[in-house]
Amino acid sequence: MNLQSLIKSGESETLEFKEKFDDRTVESAVAFANAKGGMILIGVSDKGNITGLDIGKETLAKWANQVSDKTEPQLIPEIEVLEFEGKKVVTVKIPEYPIKPVSVRGRCFKRVNNSNRSMNSQEIAEMHLQSTGMSWDRFPAAGKSLEDLDLGKVSRYIRKARVSGRKGFGEEEDPVQVLEKMELVKDGKPTRAAGLLFCKDGRRFLSQAVIHCGRFKDQTLVIDDRLIEGTLFEQVEEAMDFVRKNTNVKFVMTGKPEREEVWDYPLEAVREAVINAVCHRDYTIMSHIEIRIYDDELIVWSPGGLPLGLTMEDLFKPHASKLRNKGIAEVFFDTKIIEQWGSGIEKIQNYCREAGLPEPVFEEYQGFRVIFRKGTFNEEYLRELGLNERQIKAVFYVKENGKITNKEYQEISNTIKRTASRDLAELVSLKIFEQIGTTGKGTEYILSGAGGEKEDVI
Repeated sequence: MNLQSLIKSGESETLEFKEKFDDRTVESAVAFANAKGGMILIGVSDKGNITGLDIGKETLAKWANQVSDKTEPQLIPEIEVLEFEGKKVVTVKIPEYPIKPVSVRGRCFKRVNNSNRSMNSQEIAEMHLQSTGMSWDRFPAAGKSLEDLDLGKVSRYIRKARVSGRKGFGEEEDPVQVLEKMELVKDGKPTRAAGLLFCKDGRRFLSQAVIHCGRFKDQTLVIDDRLIEGTLFEQVEEAMDFVRKNTNVKFVMTGKPEREEVWDYPLEAVREAVINAVCHRDYTIMSHIEIRIYDDELIVWSPGGLPLGLTMEDLFKPHASKLRNKGIAEVFFDTKIIEQWGSGIEKIQNYCREAGLPEPVFEEYQGFRVIFRKGTFNEEYLRELGLNERQIKAVFYVKENGKITNKEYQEISNTIKRTASRDLAELVSLKIFEQIGTTGKGTEYILSGAGGEKEDVI
């Protein structure tokens, strides 16, 4: 082990520095055990300076016993002494514990970046379910019976799953038997997932399991408001109806037999965000999913942050899917509402890029939310600036291709060089285009950074 390079990498989700062994060391051991495992270097300051230790074998055994005695379930650390320039540093390796959470003096800790955070009761329950392969929605719903389910809706699911090829159900399989096979009914009782997916019309299976939609003129003036109930399938579709009703669409001639619909926000991206909210929200929180539509942005908010073990950084790189509601997710996957595990964020980004819009914002904000924003250079805005049809066409050309030359402007607008030069100069003066180069064939025009658009929009 190269101690110097390890220390140089700095404290992280899997590495902690301590000048001495104390109760905080045991808390770090617990936090690592509840995450992906990690290592504690004792004899190293927070700033990464090697302070060293004067210890013997008895001290190491004492530290190991303290970690084991103070933790529940007991952790067995792997302790080793390293030397660097005559100074001793102790490494305490903690493996990930299979059944979580581990506690110290009755408190549980989780690792967040390079620090330890105390866990609340909700996080403790979720971590235990996750580590045992269970999920909240696969437990029987208290006070509910099969009478609360619409078996006709279950039969429709069976047909869709069979057509999708993702479940090999037989033609005449009994709906209740299918639910039992999928562990959506246990001991004759519907699970929470079964109730949320297949409840009868007019019945709200959980009071908090609704979507609250609003169209706002400003932060306080609501001009349309709707509370959407029903099954989760129905909630997704009715929420999208609300979005279509409260956003703008224009029709574009593409040369194809049918005109193309272009919405303020790509409906596929919004739908994906709504599906993710419905499928992955924390249903133990007594709040509704919210869809807020303003003049210049659309927000989809769901209760509960990211599932334990998943960070914001993980969302934007290939990652294993962490399912908070496994029963709901399985049924959504069977019916192709979810196409592929863990692909939702990438799909949303791609839909927005293809539409020439800024990438949406994903953030943990008292839960989790996705913020869609209109592009600064949308058609409505460009017309308000007084641009002509040639100039508007050129802006969208640059959105798609990244740049345009005078010659390309002439070709797509069917105009002469002098007109193209005048139009392009006006676009530069309005700070919509930025000119690259001065004169001649090497001159190109790209979208101005002042407009808030990205140059690499596909």
